[in-house]
Amino acid sequence: MHSDSSPLAPGLYLVATPIGNLGDITLRALDVLKRADRIACEDTRQTQKLLNHFQITTPTESLHEHNERERSARMVEALKGGARIAVVTDAGMPGISDPGSILTAAAIEAGVAVIPIPGANAALSALVASGLNTTGFTYLGFLPEKAGQRRTRLEDMAAQAGETPRTLVFYEAPHRILETLADLESVFGPALRVVVARELTKVHEEFHRGTVVEVRQDLASRDRVRGEMTVIVEAPAASQNAAIPAEKLSARIARMQAENGIDEKEALKRLAREMDRSKSDLYRELQRERARR
Repeated sequence: MHSDSSPLAPGLYLVATPIGNLGDITLRALDVLKRADRIACEDTRQTQKLLNHFQITTPTESLHEHNERERSARMVEALKGGARIAVVTDAGMPGISDPGSILTAAAIEAGVAVIPIPGANAALSALVASGLNTTGFTYLGFLPEKAGQRRTRLEDMAAQAGETPRTLVFYEAPHRILETLADLESVFGPALRVVVARELTKVHEEFHRGTVVEVRQDLASRDRVRGEMTVIVEAPAASQNAAIPAEKLSARIARMQAENGIDEKEALKRLAREMDRSKSDLYRELQRERARR
């Protein structure tokens, strides 16, 4: 770590901050935050708690998804003049499903030095502790909020399967996790291996490991599912995808009709209850599936 008496080199500093445990802040991050001219924050109120804890008095200003493009031009001008600006988000690394990438691109275009200050990251922390393959992985950020768009994204990933299984990593909100797990089961099959990491680095950190059916049932049995979640999926290879069509929604409904002697409407109702999803959502999904034939 530099001595406080030495000047901090001009440039844009992308500073990782703790994702839950304050002890995960690095000495280098604290040094940069102390000696920067200002700190651009996703939420100044959230960052101020961190700064107060470590007795850092550097001025702050907001830089979030709604103003980043507008403020980047002014900040780049300051950087070109020799300013030292640190960028932080509420938790983790700037630019990874958080603000920072627009300003970074603008700074690089202007010839300004961009210096990453490594640290905590939820996706990588969950991945290395998942027990799944870490040799190569695909980071998806957040899946679309709308059910149809989320299902389409997962189907696209299944269609891009290669010769070997691959690991998918993405974030999900607690109020959508059960629906997303149901989508994963429908697209990749009930034997899909998944890991859901919850509240990483915090007091109630836990990992849910198993098949997608087992993990969904585990979470569904709880009164309420809380906390930030990272999902790790072992997506099957193309040669294994031959089993996936049997799990298509239309096939499941047809099988349920045949086995129980019921009509499509009743089959949809039962399947929606089984998958913990709304009947109207499943019906729309069924129509999209049929339209793709």
